[in-house]
Amino acid sequence: MLYQMHEFQRALLNPMTIWAEAGSKLYSNPFSPLAHMPMARRISAGFELMYRLGKEYEKPQFGITTVKCGDREVSIVQEIVETRPFCKLIHFKKMVPAESKPLKPQPKVLVFAPLSGHHSTLLRDTVKTLLQDHDVFITDWVDARMVPLSEGAFHLDDYVHYCIGFIQLLGPDVHLISVCQPTVPVMAAVSLMASNKDPKQAKSMTMMGGPIDTRESPTEVNNLATKKPYSWFENNVIYSVPHTYPGYLRRVYPGFLQHLGFVSMNPDKHAQSHYDFYMHLVEGDGESAESHRQFYDEYNAVLDMPAEYYLDTIKTVFQDHALPMGTWDVRGQRVKPEDVTTVALLTIEGELDDISGPGQTKAALGLCKNLPADKKEHYEAMECGHYGIFSGRRWREKVYPKIREFIAKNA
Repeated sequence: MLYQMHEFQRALLNPMTIWAEAGSKLYSNPFSPLAHMPMARRISAGFELMYRLGKEYEKPQFGITTVKCGDREVSIVQEIVETRPFCKLIHFKKMVPAESKPLKPQPKVLVFAPLSGHHSTLLRDTVKTLLQDHDVFITDWVDARMVPLSEGAFHLDDYVHYCIGFIQLLGPDVHLISVCQPTVPVMAAVSLMASNKDPKQAKSMTMMGGPIDTRESPTEVNNLATKKPYSWFENNVIYSVPHTYPGYLRRVYPGFLQHLGFVSMNPDKHAQSHYDFYMHLVEGDGESAESHRQFYDEYNAVLDMPAEYYLDTIKTVFQDHALPMGTWDVRGQRVKPEDVTTVALLTIEGELDDISGPGQTKAALGLCKNLPADKKEHYEAMECGHYGIFSGRRWREKVYPKIREFIAKNA
């Protein structure tokens, strides 16, 4: 019933948010007489804050239309190269006019976006930066509430085989980048392909801030998953999708509950951020206010995760530590990272990461014990938190050059 109650509350709030949005414009539009009244800016700021706290946040767009390759500005077009029930594979295709000099061949990169609450657009800065020197593809996970029940369940094993399928589609000259959660299923996919001597194996894999071995430097996120029994998650965070969505009756971990968890990790920080936003509006600091809007347009846009996949992840990754313990079977086949001998591996961690603690991602290097030493590298991004290793100034200036160099070395 919780999901249904949430939808009912959202329906009740909708008229209020529309009213608040109209009020904000009424007291800020220079053509409105009310905008010239005393306190108009404060009233407008209050209305906009109310609107943003109550509105429904839809999936953002990547919005990448051009990218600079060397000294040239190149147009970008998104194309879907493969569609599966729970994921679409997107290609950011560079469009060069026929009369222009063609671009030099660029390494093919497949970015595995997290299926952990936020949409793949969270990696917008990652993709845009990579596009300068690479041919980029990304996994775009579908909101589970939009997938009809007739498409069946989606388990962690299915995720691994989605990864294998995408690698085979783009391989064997593809380089893999997994950010956070997908490091585990990508490691499983690469391991299974190595065990099966698949001819489409990738050239390299870069793993960034992921829970390969959560016994290393456990964080609050890890502790929650281990202190609560499996049954607690099954009974307290899993709900059925309401009839208003295509995925009616599908069991999911709802996005609104995930968002509540995100905010509860740093409530004071978010409260201060919203207060600062209000004051920026009052003071007329449009640039800072717009920065706040852009961040929360992304942060507040969440998706539902399939219940089977989420519960499998809790048990396999956080409670059983099946990958580092060597006890993980995917559709009856044991995952053996020691079979990886040709796919170069770069692990990246943030010094200040409070989601995947130091050592958790680096553990992948030890698991791939038969991979030659000259094909294994580790990089610790100083002064970087979890998001800083794939977005923002430190990503662009510190982390990306390391990845670019690693891919070029193993092309």
